[in-house]
Amino acid sequence: MSRTSPHTHHEGGQVSRRGLLKTAGGLTAALALGATATATTAGAAPATFTHPGMLHNAGDINRAKVRVAAGDDPWLSGWNKLTANSHSQSTWTPRATATIIRGGTGENYPQLYNDIAAGYQNALRWRVGGTEVNAQCAATILNAWSRTLTTVTGNADRFLAAGLYGWQFANACELMRGYPGFDLAAAQEMLVRVFYPLNNQFLTGHNDACITNYWANWDLCNMASVMAIGILTDNAAKYDQAVTYFKSGAGNGSIQHAVPFLYSNVEGYDLGQWQESGRDQGHTVMGMGQMGALCEMAWNQGDDLYSYDGRRFMKAAQYVAKYNLNMNVPFTTYTWGTGQNCAQQSQTVPGATSRGQVRPVWAMLHYHYGRRLLLDDKYISQMCFSVAPEGGGGDYGTTSGGFDQLGFGTLMYAK
Repeated sequence: MSRTSPHTHHEGGQVSRRGLLKTAGGLTAALALGATATATTAGAAPATFTHPGMLHNAGDINRAKVRVAAGDDPWLSGWNKLTANSHSQSTWTPRATATIIRGGTGENYPQLYNDIAAGYQNALRWRVGGTEVNAQCAATILNAWSRTLTTVTGNADRFLAAGLYGWQFANACELMRGYPGFDLAAAQEMLVRVFYPLNNQFLTGHNDACITNYWANWDLCNMASVMAIGILTDNAAKYDQAVTYFKSGAGNGSIQHAVPFLYSNVEGYDLGQWQESGRDQGHTVMGMGQMGALCEMAWNQGDDLYSYDGRRFMKAAQYVAKYNLNMNVPFTTYTWGTGQNCAQQSQTVPGATSRGQVRPVWAMLHYHYGRRLLLDDKYISQMCFSVAPEGGGGDYGTTSGGFDQLGFGTLMYAK
């Protein structure tokens, strides 16, 4: 896909990502980018990285700021959800520690995901509401971890921690970029030293397991971390590593492995079976958040992974949403190899466990497909509005699943 013109239209009705920056509240970002930033080659990092340019661009932030100030819904409802969360309070005290353990003996990783949620939510309150005390709190949290954390360890779950908390920490830092009290250099150095090696190790070696052993989410969170670290540090090689893996990686996180089976015109809609659909719905919906985060970050840097391979991700999101709305979906037997010897296992029906579980992942997807691209995203849309307004970490229980996504999509993506 060429992005040499900001107004290029593409095959299959795909609209240029840059052309869309000027619509749907993105005018500020489009003006900030200028024309030169659009002339990059397909699948490559931008010549100049856009900042802020991860989950939220300048247009997203400006739209939320203006709409909340005007008292408009649904932004105001999303804002009220944010300000009511205990993690968004400027009195939050970080619990930074040198070693984080996920999996095995001595687990302490909840203090990291709680602090990241607090850092992100305080940064969001500062960006949207302009409150200095929230900026100071976010900077204190992020600086503490940047200057203290040296190791992420544990059993295989250390790779989950490195992926999930890597991209989330980087996103909080991206919001704080430019704030005088925030030590960006320390954050960049820590992420490259502590998180990236684990992300890279997992994507290249998969913990010495059969390539299909680990579920899609393991790859996806590590891909998202590599991309986020690449953006935060203006590192084109890391950014490209994540994009390339999305398109052609060997593991289950790459798009064709994550969505192994497609179904055309099922009651009028194209659907895609998700790699974890036969497992359970909590992890399946988690996948919508992990791949969604990857696609949104790439979108804000000029790469349209959302529409890649015939909008394969949209078909999967429609499938997952439909099943979690208690409707029937087709299912093809899914067989994969496990462990180190690739012992085969199979799933023959969708996993009904935690069906209908609420996670704040749907606003990002609906406001992209349904509002940016003006596509009929029937099931995604129904899921989005059935769980609105979206909260974030702390609103969905105290265990790690409630912190797998940063949330607040109603506030930040509604158009």
